[in-house]
Amino acid sequence: MQLAITSLNSGSNGNCYYIGNEQEAVLVDVGISCRETEMRMQRLGLSMRKVKAIFVSHEHSDHIKGIPVLARKYKLPVYITTNTLYRSRIDLSGVEVLSFTGYESVQIGNLTITGFPKFHDAADPHSFVVEGNGVKIGVFTDIGAPCDHVIQHFQQCHAAFLETNYDDGMLEQSYYPYYLKRRISGNHGHLSNKQALELFVAHKPAFMSHVFLSHLSKDNNCPKLAKSLFETCADGTEVVVASRFQETPVYNISCQGDIFGRTISIADITPAGEQLSLF
Repeated sequence: MQLAITSLNSGSNGNCYYIGNEQEAVLVDVGISCRETEMRMQRLGLSMRKVKAIFVSHEHSDHIKGIPVLARKYKLPVYITTNTLYRSRIDLSGVEVLSFTGYESVQIGNLTITGFPKFHDAADPHSFVVEGNGVKIGVFTDIGAPCDHVIQHFQQCHAAFLETNYDDGMLEQSYYPYYLKRRISGNHGHLSNKQALELFVAHKPAFMSHVFLSHLSKDNNCPKLAKSLFETCADGTEVVVASRFQETPVYNISCQGDIFGRTISIADITPAGEQLSLF
C-alpha cells in the first residue's frame, strides 16, 4: 500500500505539496496559481478530481494566494484555523471553510491529516502529518526552531518535506538588512541547513526512505550544498531537493517489512517530462 507525494513548488515564491492514495488526495498549502497547480499536476499525470481538500499551514501569501480560485473551481473544502483565517484576509466566499485544531485528526476518505503547532512568525502556524495505508508523510516547513512537536512527528515519518531555508554563512554575508537576517534566523523564522541536518541526524527513523529539502532561499542557500550536506548523513534515505521553479517527480512511498524485520520504503518515480535544471 502506498501514498503518492510530490512538491508542486517549494520556496518563498509559492508552496504546494500533494499527498494522496489511489482514491483521494489533499494539498497542503496552495501558494501558486490555480493555472500553475493544474499544469504541474497534469505534467505529473495527477488528477485534480482526486484532490478532496486543502489544508493551510499559516497565512503568509506564499502559502495561500492560490487557494480562493482553486477551491472555488473544484469545490474543495479549506481546512484553516480561525486565527489563520482572520489574519489571512483572503476572500473565501463561496468556499466551504472548516476549522481544525492541533492534534485533532481530520479524516478525508482513507487519509488521516493531523496538524500540530510549530514556531513561526504567524498567527497560528501548524505543520502536518498525512497518514494512509500505514504510511506517514510529514510537511515540516516554515519553522523557526525544531520544537518537541516537530521532533515527535518527524520520528514517525516514512518520508518528509523538511525545511532547509538558508546557509548560515550565506545569510550572514547577504545583502539583506540586519532586521530581516534576525527575523529569518530567529526562533520564529526558518530552519537553516545546520538546524535541519541536526534534526535529521538525531531523529530520523530507520524506515524514512525520502527527505525532501524544502523552502530553500533563492539568495541564501544553494541546492547542491544542501543536498551534499544531507547525503553525507543520509544512511540509506534518498535526498531530494524540492525546487522553487518546478514540480518534483511523484514518489510512491510504501512500507513493507523484510525478513530481518526492518521497514523498507519503496519509491516508484513517475517522470514529469522535460524539466528545467534545479541548479
